[in-house]
Amino acid sequence: MLHNVNEYAIKTTRANRLCITLLIAACTPLSAATLCVNPGGTGGCFSKIQQAVNAAGPNDTIKVAPGTYKEAVTISTPLSLVGAGRDNTIINAKDLPNGININGKDHARLGNVVVSGFTVENANFEGILITNAFSITIWNNRVIQNNQSLDISTVTCPGIPPFETAEGFDCGEGIHLTGVYYSTVTGNIVQNNAGGILLSDETGPTHDNLIANNVVKDNPFDCGITLASHPPASGTGKPLKVFHNTIANNQSSHNGTKVPGAGAGVGMFGFLPGATVSSNVVINNVLTDNGLPGVAFHGHAPGGEILDDNVIVGNYIAGNGADTDDAATPGPAGINIFGVSPIHGTIISRNVIDHEAAQVVINTPAEVEVHLNNFLDDTLGVDNLSTGTVDATENWWACPAGPGGAEECANVGGPGVLFEPWLTSPLK
Repeated sequence: MLHNVNEYAIKTTRANRLCITLLIAACTPLSAATLCVNPGGTGGCFSKIQQAVNAAGPNDTIKVAPGTYKEAVTISTPLSLVGAGRDNTIINAKDLPNGININGKDHARLGNVVVSGFTVENANFEGILITNAFSITIWNNRVIQNNQSLDISTVTCPGIPPFETAEGFDCGEGIHLTGVYYSTVTGNIVQNNAGGILLSDETGPTHDNLIANNVVKDNPFDCGITLASHPPASGTGKPLKVFHNTIANNQSSHNGTKVPGAGAGVGMFGFLPGATVSSNVVINNVLTDNGLPGVAFHGHAPGGEILDDNVIVGNYIAGNGADTDDAATPGPAGINIFGVSPIHGTIISRNVIDHEAAQVVINTPAEVEVHLNNFLDDTLGVDNLSTGTVDATENWWACPAGPGGAEECANVGGPGVLFEPWLTSPLK
């Protein structure tokens, strides 16, 4: 079964990449034009990025020369926006809503947009906002110091658009996808925003996206990477779901540290009955030194939220904080699965967890699978705070003797934890 779990995670990652590549290749005509932008508007180029975007036709490429561009860029046409490099091509959105807004919310069926090679900074809300769009590629950018309108004293974000129903406490984070599918966010640095990368569903389902190879760090007031089912925007009906997304090979470190309970390395959250965050894969990430656990699931409502069939596999998790309030853990934790309603189908496999008081904490009335992990501390390897069972067989418990077998072994907390047989050496 666990072999199949890892095959599923790897195939899901590859399938997302293949779908994105095929969509871009199929939708890019050979006759597309190339436009240019430079700060002086010389040589037949535009002086503003938005001017070039407005002039571009479908599938054109806009090349932006080094410089600082003080503007907010709204994209409503399939195109490629390519900066000369994130170190020297800067969109400074000070006192503006967003640095880049890929606006499918007001332009139906928007797709095939590429944004690469920029620093995007100082926006009031998101640095990069993507709504209701498909086949979007955001790669090799630096997204820094956005969410400037956040009032942390009142936990509000004055002026944020009404369709962003649950972003008052983070102003939408650095990069925000809502109603987005078959898209990829890769190779970006996301730093010193309120939060890092947010996938939510206010304006439509967000699914089959790949979030990979990003460095997400030092975002003080929220998670590094968040998958959250939020209250729907006016007119969209019931919660619209966040599902089939792959979070792979990212570094998510030192996020959510300024306020207790602010942010995990990767968080999956439901906000109301019917909220759904399901069938996502968190694979091969480095999740360290975050304010909440390295991975945190929160389902607070009885009989409502659906956080089923998510897979956490192959991650390195260390030095994170404790969870808080009703999701509280007994101390700093690597993974916390909290759901008042049963969270079914969770699989936790092949992770390496270190420097945590409790390496895996389960608090949901359902069976959870925890196998083939390396628990490296002589602390709680698995702590079950619920009435459900935890199948925690075939793990390495920091020593060959298994749970409770020697002083240097990791241990088991709570009832209903199955741990025999265990591994007698660490999993390679």
